[in-house]
Amino acid sequence: MSATLTILLRTAIFILVALALCGLIFQAAGYSALDMFASILDGAFLRKGGLSQCLRWALPLFITATGIVLSFRCGFFNIGAQGQFYMGAIAATAMASWLNGMPAAVLVPVSILSGMAGGALWALWPGILRFRWGTDEVITTLMGNFIAGLILVYVTTGPLKDPSGSGQQSSSKPLAAAYRISNSMGLSPTIIAISLVVGIGMWLLINRTAFGVLGGLAGRNPEMLRWQGAKMWKFGLASFMVSGALAGLAGAIEVFGPNGRLVGGFLPTHGFTAVLIALVANLSITGTAVAALFFGGLASAALYLPIMAGLPSAAIDIINAAIALFITAKSRMIDRMFSARGKTP
Repeated sequence: MSATLTILLRTAIFILVALALCGLIFQAAGYSALDMFASILDGAFLRKGGLSQCLRWALPLFITATGIVLSFRCGFFNIGAQGQFYMGAIAATAMASWLNGMPAAVLVPVSILSGMAGGALWALWPGILRFRWGTDEVITTLMGNFIAGLILVYVTTGPLKDPSGSGQQSSSKPLAAAYRISNSMGLSPTIIAISLVVGIGMWLLINRTAFGVLGGLAGRNPEMLRWQGAKMWKFGLASFMVSGALAGLAGAIEVFGPNGRLVGGFLPTHGFTAVLIALVANLSITGTAVAALFFGGLASAALYLPIMAGLPSAAIDIINAAIALFITAKSRMIDRMFSARGKTP
């Protein structure tokens, strides 16, 4: 069995076990597990327009998660995707505001590139702290999320505030229709094309380049990388910046796509869900695509749980937490099962 198929099977087993556990918990709490599963399937895939809504949530998650895959494979635990996502959205909005009135063919790509730069720079300083002073990147990137969230509140209530807003929610001025890359549904050929380019590019980078091979070696055995004459800090900073740039790209897509403006505190769990997707996929780009579709489906189904199963939409968070529990536990029983059959990648 191929390594990719093995990873997908492992991922499916973990997800099924987590769903079964959640079903038992909800059943014991007085809800119907069958209704829960039916509402997830219907809300994510079976209803009219369900697949489009699933892709609306899955594609930005996929873009962010591919960067996390690279960072984790290189042995650096960038948990700051949420902050990098926010900083990318802020940078893209600021550039769009500055270039307002320019042709869309100029403003849109320049603003999106600015969003990638914003995310990359927000990922750079934890990398510098890690290699210059040995600071734990888990702590710095995690704290960076909170700082970026506060910066988002500041700019949407200050420099980028929409003066005509109602005051109920802080936001920037809405983008002109000519600058949008999708409608409020959040799915368009442009976003699909960007996602495909990112997915193919990251797969080639990880699997078909010296950087990808040596980066994987850095994550497994840093000493071996040093024996090859490579500089660990170069791989580290590069992986941080690529990871941040892709999170920033996802933030820019949200601004120019479904949101149409920068909104204070939007999608507060995006980065953390992307980290979970990367872990569920066992740091595989192919697995990340499948996992992103699954989690995009869960996000799409969240609106249907209260209606069809009587469950609060927060039940999706419980399912995500259960999946995270099983993925991080790394079941030795399942590993031995694959190993005994000679299927371990």
